[in-house]
Amino acid sequence: MFPSASDTAPRAVATAAGDEDEVEEVEVVPVRPSLSVAIAGFAALLAIGLVFGAQTAGPGSARVPYAIVIFGVQLLFILAWTMAIRPPALPAVAGVCGVAALLADMGAVLPQSATVVPLVYVSIGGFVAAVVSQLIRAVDRARAKDSLGSTLLIVLGVVAFASLIVLGREPLGTQTIFVCLTATGVSLIVARLTDAVLAWPRLAPQVPRGAAGVVFGAMAGTLVAAVIGSYVVGFTPTSAAIAGLVAASLGALADLAVGYAEAGRQMAGEPPTMWIARHMQGPLGGFALAAPAAYAMCVLFLT
Repeated sequence: MFPSASDTAPRAVATAAGDEDEVEEVEVVPVRPSLSVAIAGFAALLAIGLVFGAQTAGPGSARVPYAIVIFGVQLLFILAWTMAIRPPALPAVAGVCGVAALLADMGAVLPQSATVVPLVYVSIGGFVAAVVSQLIRAVDRARAKDSLGSTLLIVLGVVAFASLIVLGREPLGTQTIFVCLTATGVSLIVARLTDAVLAWPRLAPQVPRGAAGVVFGAMAGTLVAAVIGSYVVGFTPTSAAIAGLVAASLGALADLAVGYAEAGRQMAGEPPTMWIARHMQGPLGGFALAAPAAYAMCVLFLT
């Protein structure tokens, strides 16, 4: 059950090609427990900032402090994802995403009624501006077509955090943020801590994650959400468990998908990215996906 020294050595995998067998060396990436614990700590800090920041937000100008917290998280997201993915015209794309983050936060704070329509417009405009910036230089233009998906992910992830500001203006919004983001944070923390102890069974040799961590994380997040729902006004244990399950599962899957994407880039021969950026990418991506999911759960399911 526990990884042995042989697990960290290259593993030979036989593949059939016509009538001959070819041997392909697959490197097994070792699991680093200290790194998993550090990532879990970063996920805990994100959860604390996003959840408790929402509790201090109020009507009118009282929303500005939470918008500042969100903007700080958006800047971290831009740093981590642009440095990890390295899209063409990286400085221009990062600048466009920074402007999009500011406009999205303003679009979430300023309107008289809570609506995500301004965020949709900012997402479209930010994506178009980012693509245009990649078409200016010939060296960037050659890679622009292949990076459309990654550019869209960065822009959408940045704008997605602003949906928490809009959610905080809904009748059950603050409670939903408490339930869903706490569930997401617990899911990410438990998943990473489980990987530090027992990354088993390995999901892929190139990805230092175990299936047990992902499953235990989603279960723990759902359980914590159900417990919170017993005490929060407007929720029941059942409704909180459903909302927590959706948020926790999406956050854990987004974190796991980041690991697969990083392994794919390394197998493709791309140069390694900034160390801290690629390890911040997973928790930030998990919360970026959980934020609009929490808004959708509140609007469509809870009200």
